[in-house]
Amino acid sequence: MPARVYVPNSQAGTVDVISQRTGRIVRHFAVGRLPQHVTPSWDLKTLWVTNDLGNSLTPIDPRTSRPGKPVPVLDPYNLYFTADGRRAIVVAEANRQLDFREPHSMVLRHSLKVPMCPGVDHMDFTADGRRALVSCEFGGRVMVLDLLRERVLKTIDLRAGAMAQDVKLSPDGRTFYVADMASNGVWLIDAHTFRKIRFLSTGKGAHGLYPSRDSKTLYVSNRGEGSISLISFRMRRPRKKWHIPGGGSPDMGGLSASGRVLWLTGRYNAEVYAISTRTGKLLHRIKVGAGPHGMAVWPQPGRYSIGHTGILR
Repeated sequence: MPARVYVPNSQAGTVDVISQRTGRIVRHFAVGRLPQHVTPSWDLKTLWVTNDLGNSLTPIDPRTSRPGKPVPVLDPYNLYFTADGRRAIVVAEANRQLDFREPHSMVLRHSLKVPMCPGVDHMDFTADGRRALVSCEFGGRVMVLDLLRERVLKTIDLRAGAMAQDVKLSPDGRTFYVADMASNGVWLIDAHTFRKIRFLSTGKGAHGLYPSRDSKTLYVSNRGEGSISLISFRMRRPRKKWHIPGGGSPDMGGLSASGRVLWLTGRYNAEVYAISTRTGKLLHRIKVGAGPHGMAVWPQPGRYSIGHTGILR
């Protein structure tokens, strides 16, 4: 598959496709209203654009980078897949529910109401794929989900005013990291007991989380200050910070397959950043449509996708 970056421009209602080699836009097309994320399917054959207000998913063939016919789906803010590939999980943020659907046809099988989780947004799974930790952006908490029984197990309060964003499991499977945009840092939560461990300050507007390819570092995009913090998984502490020259609003994206380049959207600057993971140097600054958000960097190494912008296992 060609090495591309798929950028959903939320405000423009479009997708820009960028060549990772040249840093140039090679394709541009319209999708539904308010596209939020581009998510690889469980079998890695399709990239789904989640058109939130458009109430649809637009499929993209990653071999050709061309869109297909949209599939009607209610309120798809984000999209995940169970580890066994049997269910897609549509995160219906506005409706405060998680919809368990067939992974190809997207036919609804079970709708789980989550009124205790306002702003249900992002998640990652435990190492065995049986449970998920889910962020509740407007509730100051996270939620533990039983993926086998499709039910809520418990909620974990972070602190008053917290705004949980991206969630990532550490490479050793022991710790969840939760970005908190309002508290300007990252929470550590034990992946077995689901108890809070500590809070790490990273930078203003901590938002996206991306483990390095060698499993040593967690990259944290600090959207409010135009920087990327590097957390050591071994030390569980920040060890370095990169600043985007001239500022910016780094949001979501991912690593290149080689792990040498970190790609991030500039949410409020209508641009995309390509950053060297060796030096922290800005390699590309690419103008795209308005409101770029949950960008997918494709292809990725792995056997299957559990969703978001490309969490592969």
